[in-house]
Amino acid sequence: MTDAPIKTQRNGHVLEVTLDRPKANAVDLATSRIMGEVFTDFRDDPELRVAILTAAGEKFFCPGWDLKAAADGDAVDGDYGVGGFGGLQELRGLNKPVIAAVNGICCGGGLEIALSADIILAADHATFALPEIRSGTVADAASIKLPKRIPYHIAMEMLFTGRWLDTDEAARWGLINHVYPAADLMGEARKLAELLASGPPLVYAAIKEVVREAEGMKFQDALNKITKSQFETVERLYRSEDQLEGARAFAEKRDPVWKGK
Repeated sequence: MTDAPIKTQRNGHVLEVTLDRPKANAVDLATSRIMGEVFTDFRDDPELRVAILTAAGEKFFCPGWDLKAAADGDAVDGDYGVGGFGGLQELRGLNKPVIAAVNGICCGGGLEIALSADIILAADHATFALPEIRSGTVADAASIKLPKRIPYHIAMEMLFTGRWLDTDEAARWGLINHVYPAADLMGEARKLAELLASGPPLVYAAIKEVVREAEGMKFQDALNKITKSQFETVERLYRSEDQLEGARAFAEKRDPVWKGK
């Protein structure tokens, strides 16, 4: 798909999704709905295994909600589409790896979208913040997610003060995985995506479902759910051709060929 404000490109098993809404890549309701459609198609396409989410330009990844659109009538509680704001936060059954390649300012709802990815890579000039406090609103999704991703006290400081983190500090607290020169960011994201795309998709699906469902469960309850065959993705994995292929490849001392079935 080449139409603005979202551009997509398929590279084998990898889907690149680029947010392109000059000047700042802010997300309005229409853009959010398109993103939901894009990531739903990604989820449901058996040929696609990994997605990279990035943005056009060099200054902004995404500042979140488009306040200008809101002033023109976009309701903050309007229809964000399937998957909620940005198409990722509430998309059910998204059991494939998603990489966020943050190429600039990432704040507010933009940071919440990045937090919905599984791995976050950043250009060395990127910055991160939750400035909602300064406009008297709450960063709702970040208030739920961020204290589980980084140390509680750092998360609360960001939420309470709206202060900015550079990439050095963001990496130190574990908010992002890796930092690269801006010119290298997409190359590194593609390299990682290709590595993941060469891996076992049914295992990734099982990992994502277990991690997601176990987040609010006690350890033993989650483990019992696995042993009682109550995770659909885990059961599909254990009954798959890929499970047998992994064992055969190990025994034959060769690289496995994953088919996702």
